[in-house]
Amino acid sequence: MPVRFDRRAFLMGSTVAAIAAPAFAGEAQAGPKLIASGDAPVTGHAKLAEFDGWTVYEDQSRRDGVITFVRGDQALVLSKRLEACFDDIEPKYLGLSLKDICLADADLLADKLLAAGDDPDPEAVRRAAPPAGWNYTQEGLYTRLAWTNFVGTRQQGDTMPVFPNGRTRGYRPEHAFPKLQGDDMAKKRWEGLLGGWLPAIHKIIEVSPTRYYDLLVFADVKAPDALLVQTWHRTIQYDNGQPVKTAFGYSYAPYPPRRKEPTTAEFYQALFDFAAYWQNEVRDQCALTVPDKALGDMVSHAFVKELMTRPQGVYPKYGVVDRDYFGPEYDGFQDILTSSLYANLEWGRFNQARAVLDNYFNEFTAPDGMINMRGPETPQFGLTLSLLARYFAYTGDVETLRKHAGKIANTAAILTEMHDLSLKKPADDAGFGLIDGWSESDACLHPDPTLWWKPYWNNSAFAVRGWRDIARVWPVIAPEQVALAADWNRRADQLQAQLVKTLRANVRNDLTPPYVAVLPGAKLTHREAYAEAREKKQRTEQGWAHRVYAEMLHADVLPDDLAQTVIDGVRGHGGTCIGVVANIAPANETHRDQLGFISYGYAQQLLRSGRIEEYLLFLHSHRYHSHTPGTWVAGEVTGIDGDLPLYCIPAQLTIPKLVRWMLVFEASDSETLYLGRAIPREWFASGQPIRIEGAPTRWGRVDLALQGGGEKVSGKVTFHGEERPDEVELSLRLPKDMKVKSIRIGGKTVKLAGDIVTFKPGRAAELSIEVSLAKPILTA
Repeated sequence: MPVRFDRRAFLMGSTVAAIAAPAFAGEAQAGPKLIASGDAPVTGHAKLAEFDGWTVYEDQSRRDGVITFVRGDQALVLSKRLEACFDDIEPKYLGLSLKDICLADADLLADKLLAAGDDPDPEAVRRAAPPAGWNYTQEGLYTRLAWTNFVGTRQQGDTMPVFPNGRTRGYRPEHAFPKLQGDDMAKKRWEGLLGGWLPAIHKIIEVSPTRYYDLLVFADVKAPDALLVQTWHRTIQYDNGQPVKTAFGYSYAPYPPRRKEPTTAEFYQALFDFAAYWQNEVRDQCALTVPDKALGDMVSHAFVKELMTRPQGVYPKYGVVDRDYFGPEYDGFQDILTSSLYANLEWGRFNQARAVLDNYFNEFTAPDGMINMRGPETPQFGLTLSLLARYFAYTGDVETLRKHAGKIANTAAILTEMHDLSLKKPADDAGFGLIDGWSESDACLHPDPTLWWKPYWNNSAFAVRGWRDIARVWPVIAPEQVALAADWNRRADQLQAQLVKTLRANVRNDLTPPYVAVLPGAKLTHREAYAEAREKKQRTEQGWAHRVYAEMLHADVLPDDLAQTVIDGVRGHGGTCIGVVANIAPANETHRDQLGFISYGYAQQLLRSGRIEEYLLFLHSHRYHSHTPGTWVAGEVTGIDGDLPLYCIPAQLTIPKLVRWMLVFEASDSETLYLGRAIPREWFASGQPIRIEGAPTRWGRVDLALQGGGEKVSGKVTFHGEERPDEVELSLRLPKDMKVKSIRIGGKTVKLAGDIVTFKPGRAAELSIEVSLAKPILTA
């Protein structure tokens, strides 16, 4: 049965998000919400339709004009945002040569964007390379369909691809507008999402200086089909800035008299229902308000994309449409579980996290802990254990974890058994005491997968993290098995010591910067290893180096100096692309690609190590170069030459993590809470509010609010739980020319060390933040 929303509750409530909203959830930062009609002026807007007492208007004087629903003293406003889907960037690549960028060991574009020693300019980051998907060819896609986005609902079991000219697999706008035929004519187009983040695709296709087409495509949220997604369409032809023809469609071409073009009122009623449906789906997300509104929209849209990607919103799928990513052989891929569980937990979406967790342990985990997937990834077993501990710390839901306690214990046992084997190696073996195994699932697809059954650093790093974290909560989950927790802690300490010892012994200090290969004993850099393998027409054990580095750093088990050595080595030896971990491959003259998923572990260590400018570069670069413009399809791997990336949901769920951590972040092994650690300096200068409400932590929900203006910065920290961290580190990344006169936290004067104020929160539920400045902030 289709999911139904309560329209009466929607109409009666003060906001859409008020429908059954849990405590602290608030409303999504930038979405459809009912406001007073007086706050939504429609004077001069075109009147489009009427239904159920609502009147629909649209500002058709501009391409991003709002659509407004008005009834009595209430109004619903759907905004528009458009981004260019074609290459309008000059000079190319910040004036650098693509060949030089691709061949260089250093990340030349990152170096240039960070050269000023301050936060990178988001617009400069955007202009560092052409947008994804603007310059693909059908020949280059081979048998892939050239879809550029998709629509769907939670309840359906599949999605519907949308192509550049706005057609789907069932409907073609060119039937009513012949000029829209084919995708080549849609090269010069802008795209965006209605309402900021709703999965309604808005396109502007310009076919001449005097004519453009305005298209809307979205899924019917009330359709009961088990698999098939029904779609609504609106196409308007504008000549000289004036609408001259409008056509509506529903799923298929008309077949009169039985199947007719929908009426205007039917279309807008469906659009109204659509807005209410999706707002209801993300109502439990932590409320977010930041000056860069698009980042908040990307967070909400990522969760919407996940619900569309997963059949019934729960069953795992790696991608959509294309067999190689939607096929069932991918469903048990561990990254689908861990990326989803992590993102949903960080944003307070506990019901979704529980559903995802329960589904995976019910349907993809055997009683012995092995997963129903062709190529298990050794580090992901450890990450899974860590996230199960985080799930308990955030939700307190011991019942779900006890239900799966046997499988959880055996997941940990997979790693303990492999650890025992590692200790049986000869003492002079380069990988003594380190866990062997596949690091990457695709290793199993090759004729001889034993080439990659090796002691990669990330295998051991995440085993340490997983054991240590699950051990903390195991006495509550399975009190009769406390001895297991003691064993896991012992092993974690032993394995961590061996990992650090062996890693230090494998630092290539003869290189600049120093470099660590992906496994002990390797003498070549990954680029050298790839070159040698190509020359000998062989494969290399250093394949998928990007996963090793990102996961090793993500696990947070290395001393900071060693972690920074790894970061420097990755960035300095061909391992990043505009600040994001590269999809490490043989050096060539035409391609240097970003890794859209997994790579967030590298970013997390940048944050931990205080490399905030690099963290912000990662965030902006992922936003602009691992996503298609405007409608934000995240690529698993995305080039910087305009090719069309393959979508995968773990890549889509990266931005939510990055945005959450820049505001609220927890230390792994100490009772320290970091607040505002990567807030861009310009956000304080903007004078606009910076606020997250109800961010889950292991000490309970936390609110952070900050705002600059005049000669002060003010705000507050609110703790909603019973527990408190031992200390809080608050970062005040003010513009560098700002001088601080005094800072008071909770009424007490504190000192600033660099950008950081450290204080003990005590038992206070709310602490005020008062910063006095030597000169006023000049707000934008």
